[in-house]
Amino acid sequence: MLQQTQVATVLEYYKRFLNRFPDVASLAAADEQSVLALWAGLGYYRRARQMHQAAKQVVADHAGRFPETLDEIKALPGIGRYTAGAIASFAYDCPAPILEANTIRLFSRLIGLREDPTTSKSQALLWEAAESFLPPRSGAGTINQALMELGSLICKPAQPNCNQCPLNSGCKAYADGLQAAIPIAKQKAKPQQRDHAALIVRQHQLYLVRQNDGLGWWQGLWDFPRIDVTELSITTSKRQATISQAVEQAFEETLGLSCRIDSHAMTIKHSVTRYRITLECYFATLSSDAFALAAAGKRNKHKVGRASRPADKTRRELENWYWMALGDDQLPLTASAKKLVHWLNGNQEQ
Repeated sequence: MLQQTQVATVLEYYKRFLNRFPDVASLAAADEQSVLALWAGLGYYRRARQMHQAAKQVVADHAGRFPETLDEIKALPGIGRYTAGAIASFAYDCPAPILEANTIRLFSRLIGLREDPTTSKSQALLWEAAESFLPPRSGAGTINQALMELGSLICKPAQPNCNQCPLNSGCKAYADGLQAAIPIAKQKAKPQQRDHAALIVRQHQLYLVRQNDGLGWWQGLWDFPRIDVTELSITTSKRQATISQAVEQAFEETLGLSCRIDSHAMTIKHSVTRYRITLECYFATLSSDAFALAAAGKRNKHKVGRASRPADKTRRELENWYWMALGDDQLPLTASAKKLVHWLNGNQEQ
C-alpha cells in the first residue's frame, strides 16, 4: 500500500484490510472483487491484484508461509528488487540492498552521479553503492532503515543539512558543492486534459453501473456508464442541446447505450497519472433496448422487468452491467463513482 502512497492516506485502509484479511490464507481465498472493494480509493489498483496473486502463490507453492530468500520473494507477483530487498532485510535480516526515493538521492550525491538516476547505467551504479553499505551477516535491516532516514531527514531534496550528515566526508556532491544539482531531476511529462461523460440512470431507486473491462484504467472496478468525449470538445460555451446530442451519440457508438440526456448533474475533476480529467455527469433515460442490456447481466440482483439478452451481445458484455442501490458497499467503485454516489445521496429528490 505504501508504494507511491503516503502513510497518512494508507493507515485507515491498512486497518480495514487486515481486519478483513488477517493472514495470507484468507487473502488467497478471497475473490478479486472483495479485494478491490477494500482497496478502492488508494489508486494504482494493479498493486491490489498482484498482492492477491502473490497470496495465492504463497499458499500454493510455500504452504502458506511467506518465503525467506531474496530470489523466492522476487518471484512473487508485484514484487521487484526494491520491495524484495525491503522484505528480506527488515523481516529476515538478509543482506539485501534497497533503492527508493530517499536512498537514490543519498547515493547519487555520495557518488557524485551527474546523469539521470533512472537509466540502466545509473541504476547499476546506485545498486552497487547500496550494496557497499551492507554488513556481511546481520544488521542489514537496521542499516537500510538508517540510510532511508538519512535521506529523508538530512539529505533532503532541497537545502540538505550537509553539516549534520555523518557521511559528508566521503560525499562527492558535498565536496564539489553540487548538492542542489544532484540528482538530476527527471523531466516531468506535461499534463494532458481529457474530457469524460457519465450517465446517471435511475430506476426504482437503483442506479445503473458498469464494470470496467481488462483494458485501460480502473480495470475490474465499477463506475457509472462513462466514456471519453475529449474529441467532442464539450464546453460550456456550446448550447446544451448540441452537447446532449453529441454525448447521446457517443454513448450509443461506444457502449451501445441508446439514451436521452435529461439534464446536467455535476462536474468532477480528478487526475490519473499525467491526465487531468473533467468528468461531466448527466441524468439520462435509456431506451427499452438499453434497459434490456442492463437487466440481462447475471450479476444483476435487481432485474427491472423481463428482459431477454440482446442477440448481438456476448455473455461477458452482459455481466458487466448492474443495478446498484446507493447504499451497496459490496462493489469496488472508482473514486469518481464514490464522489457521485455521495452527491446523489444528498440530492435524491432530483
